[in-house]
Amino acid sequence: MATVGVKHYEMRIGGETVDAEGVTEIVNPATEEIAATVAKGTVDHADRAVEAAKESFKSGVWSDKPPEERSKVMLAICDRLNDELSELAELETISNGATIRQSSGFHVGFAIAHFNYFADLAATYQFEQPQPTIHYPTLSRSVVKREPIGVCAGILPWNFPLLLGVWKIGPGLAAGNSMVIKPDSKTPLTMLEFARIAEECGLPPGVLNVVTGPGTEVGARLASHPDVGKVAFTGSTATGREIMKLASGTVKNVTLELGGKSPVIVLDDADVEAAVDAALFGCFLYSGQACESGTRLLLPEAMHDDFVERMVKRAGTIKIGDTMDFDADLGPVVSKEQQEKILGYIESGKEEGATVACGGGVPEGEQFEQGYWVEPTILTDVKNDMHVAQEEIFGPVLCVLRYADEDEAVEIANDTIYGLASSVWSEDPEHALGIADQIDAGSVWINDAHAANCALPFGGYKQSGIGRELGPNALDPYTEAKNVHLDLSGSLDRHIYDVVLSEPPS
Repeated sequence: MATVGVKHYEMRIGGETVDAEGVTEIVNPATEEIAATVAKGTVDHADRAVEAAKESFKSGVWSDKPPEERSKVMLAICDRLNDELSELAELETISNGATIRQSSGFHVGFAIAHFNYFADLAATYQFEQPQPTIHYPTLSRSVVKREPIGVCAGILPWNFPLLLGVWKIGPGLAAGNSMVIKPDSKTPLTMLEFARIAEECGLPPGVLNVVTGPGTEVGARLASHPDVGKVAFTGSTATGREIMKLASGTVKNVTLELGGKSPVIVLDDADVEAAVDAALFGCFLYSGQACESGTRLLLPEAMHDDFVERMVKRAGTIKIGDTMDFDADLGPVVSKEQQEKILGYIESGKEEGATVACGGGVPEGEQFEQGYWVEPTILTDVKNDMHVAQEEIFGPVLCVLRYADEDEAVEIANDTIYGLASSVWSEDPEHALGIADQIDAGSVWINDAHAANCALPFGGYKQSGIGRELGPNALDPYTEAKNVHLDLSGSLDRHIYDVVLSEPPS
């Protein structure tokens, strides 16, 4: 039953709003107040959504549309998203704790820009690629066609629910698929609004379905459902492993964007002032709750003390406060559970010998007595075998490690199960490029941080995931490649059938 005076959100299945007996309360991380309630979907709702997506795909109402028409509908959605940017940003802020400035420009602003990229890609992607005529073993010509898979599922995390939803919905729709999306239970609001906007802009009913509910039930069902041809997931490596297992039962196509422990290597010829700001931005954006956050800062011995002193002083200028205040730099973490986990890691680091150079706890003041707050924290004297250096904390905790030479820096950077992103700082491009070539990561940003670009592929090495999202080939994982072969020989005797049929036809 919905909470009195709080807006209740229903699921979107087959073009209809669908409620459930169970209710999930959306808690504002800054105030601990109930911001909204949402229908708590079940396996039955997941099945209904898959069936709606399957029927819409078979009908051809979207899958048979010319790509240019799909592009037009998607561009219309972009226009509406821009019109409702402020409202969407507020929904992100009250559910995931991002400051309104960050949610406007990054969480929602990027989502719109990236969806626009996929809308354009829908009209330019090569769905048919003629191949050269071949003469052996017989004269023939082929066309490689890229056809939509059918029903594709997206399972989303809580940190960037709209943006990372767009990374799946955008290429999926552009390719002609029908989609079922399972947002995280803590942050489903913007995705539910996206589905409403999409249908109002001309997306046919059943093409995009949003089912809310527990990942262990709804997400697991989508990952194992025999009628789902592809599942895309962003989240923890542990959950990614489970999704791989579930998807293997029907040999699904999977895209997994998982955890990270990204190294930031500052070389001895770096611009220190720029690198200090970048290190703080790279780790503390959205309170460190991004998979590719630069959470391990590698400094040369000779530079270490001065760099840390500058960084601690600069970190003191970060404004923590009211998430609806446009001047606030940093908000809370997403939940009580997350807060306790992060504070536990800080204590673990101290027990293992790390030094708290700044932060380390909950900010002082009456306004921080409610909400899930953690100070921006810098740990020094960190060794790479400590838990804080090896495990994904997913909070505003920057681990500083020393290195003696560049070979050791590269060794430390690669000494992790993860390989999502990294950055290198140097005023000598060739020097930085030489280091970048040695790093095991899907993205290496030279003199930059959080530089995910919709026109370039994004994903990880090792246990940071499988496959890539974004970039000009982003539609590939949402299509099946079909080779259509046309014989041009025009004569039976020009074939090689005599390998089996040695006697000529009578």
